Amino acid sequence: MSNYSMHSGLSDRWAKPRQSLDPSMRRKVHGPIRPMEEPSLLERLFRWS
Repeated sequence: MSNYSMHSGLSDRWAKPRQSLDPSMRRKVHGPIRPMEEPSLLERLFRWS
């Protein structure tokens, strides 16, 4: 058995999750929430849902 082990100075991303942003900060960074499917041209023109 080997006694060799590898350590880096940086921690893994999963070990230290990022702090969640408040909604106003998240909107500034990522923009507004968008639907999964883009509305069609007619839906955009007549605002159909």
